[in-house]
Amino acid sequence: MATAAATPVLGNVLYEVRDGIALITLNRPQVLNALNTPTWGELRIAFEAARDDHDVHGVILTGAGDKAFIAGADISELAKIGAVQAEKSSRYGQDVLNLIETLGKPVIAAINGFALGGGCETAMACTIRIAAETARFGQPEVKIGMLPGGGGTQRLPRLVGKGRALQLILTGDTIDAHEAHRIGLINEVVSATELLPRAEAILRQIAANAPLAVSYALDATNKGLEAGPSEGMALEASFFGICAASEDKREGTSAFFEKRQPKFRGF
Repeated sequence: MATAAATPVLGNVLYEVRDGIALITLNRPQVLNALNTPTWGELRIAFEAARDDHDVHGVILTGAGDKAFIAGADISELAKIGAVQAEKSSRYGQDVLNLIETLGKPVIAAINGFALGGGCETAMACTIRIAAETARFGQPEVKIGMLPGGGGTQRLPRLVGKGRALQLILTGDTIDAHEAHRIGLINEVVSATELLPRAEAILRQIAANAPLAVSYALDATNKGLEAGPSEGMALEASFFGICAASEDKREGTSAFFEKRQPKFRGF
């Protein structure tokens, strides 16, 4: 019988599991939840814990305080690093965000304020993005002589199109939540008080579906976007076949015909 994973003890990141949802909170409000090396490491630990916990069916990522989700990189740290360390730092951040994107479970970014630079990149790695009306987004790295280093040049064009992405990246402009929603950067805009409840409601809706199908749908979408349409179609068909042979499919179709709620078991 599977047991719940131990709760990691962290300093810059808070981790809590409640009713099958892992709430991961960046907890550096004094610096607007800016990302430094220790914080990247703790994010990795927290998401690995959520991935490995069989009782967790989804994750909400947010920031402490009411001003910032993640305001970007810690500039005091960035100012001191040279070329070799900067590349290593970029690679490490990219690896952490790839972990989030390919977690195998839905991750909702509950964006409660500034999501700039690495904060915008972190939000883009999540499955779904919900923002408070006060949230602001941007990739302002060019204003300090840098470019996005956490996947921003790759994920942003895929979400909003090349032209819009390059305008944001090259100007360093910030946009509000409603503009971010209009261009497709985020899924929904809600009031600050509704931010976490809405994220929880979406995860509960997803959790009511077959876990195996949800996991394979995430995998097919992520890998298909990277591989291209032809390879993506082949992968989709393969996963479709695997799901067709699952107990969850038998339960789901039986429940449909019997007009009752299905009881999925994840295999």
